[in-house]
Amino acid sequence: MKVLYVGNLPFTTTEEEVKAMYEQFGTVNSVKIIKDKESGRSRGFGFVEMDDDAALKAIEGTNGKDMGGRNLRVNEAREKREGGNGGGERRSFNRDR
Repeated sequence: MKVLYVGNLPFTTTEEEVKAMYEQFGTVNSVKIIKDKESGRSRGFGFVEMDDDAALKAIEGTNGKDMGGRNLRVNEAREKREGGNGGGERRSFNRDR
């Protein structure tokens, strides 16, 4: 099983549309479009889970493909690194005054 990162999606794209596009390459096990927690609006990327062989064909068939006027960026998703809040290491200091 492979998970594909699908980036540069139009903000109006639905999970059903992504699933339909990837089903032409094989069985799609899941689709998840990432949304902003506060607004609920798409962040323009998502993940598609497929069998290994189908995933490789899907990458070749959709990377760079136009969808809604945007060229998709598709590759195998990398595992999330531990502690990755994007803000770097946080430190606290005692302040005696």
